[in-house]
Amino acid sequence: MVTIDFTGKNYIVTGGAGSIGRAIVETVVACGGRVCAIDIDEVTLREMGETLPGDLYSWRKVDLSSTDAIRASFAEIIGEFGQLHGLVNCVGVLSTTRFEEITQEEWNKIIQINLTGVFAAIQSVFPHMKANRYGRIVNVSSVAGKVGGGLMGRGAYATSKAGVNGLTKVVAKEGGAYNVCCNTVCPGWTDSRMINHLVDDANYNRLKGMVSLARPATALEAAWPVVFYLSDLASFVNGEISDVDGGLTYDG
Repeated sequence: MVTIDFTGKNYIVTGGAGSIGRAIVETVVACGGRVCAIDIDEVTLREMGETLPGDLYSWRKVDLSSTDAIRASFAEIIGEFGQLHGLVNCVGVLSTTRFEEITQEEWNKIIQINLTGVFAAIQSVFPHMKANRYGRIVNVSSVAGKVGGGLMGRGAYATSKAGVNGLTKVVAKEGGAYNVCCNTVCPGWTDSRMINHLVDDANYNRLKGMVSLARPATALEAAWPVVFYLSDLASFVNGEISDVDGGLTYDG
């Protein structure tokens, strides 16, 4: 039977305290991997440590809007790990503001966290992975980045996620010769802290009618494709932008 085994490998997961990020962290650890979870939510990071094994789980509170903090923290983590095998960028803040109403302040904040922070995280690990001729980078984007606005995220959010999709292809193209693969997963409607507060009965029924599976994904269902791309089962997949949306979008 083919299984995913991350024993002896080390990973960073940004946004690790979010619903999908936490599911990714817990799944990688369950598969034997060592994970450092990065987030601003120290309370949830500590809570996760109460159930995850201390030899495989660690965490850092990092402001992911600060590229300086990202670069400094990542350098320290790589030094502690010795070798970093994979990075998951699962950080994201939502914006539901329509295009005409987006303030410059909101635009800058969303792009800074959702796109510029992802750029800084990847650039912080890329030379190390090239030198070791091994790396698996997985970005968590959104169907909003493919269709100009998703189930909830509009304007700045959709633009930031479209940028992540483009960045994925750039990194895949430049990293492939060094066995550094970069792929992206685009979740759709997901049972998560980020959007659940927006889903009233009317929105629930509207979303249910748009998704062919007629329900939201669980956080774990959104996490599993990420874990697959981190694994060597996906060793010949590079530059892929995959929908995990229950049949909301259909690529030709």
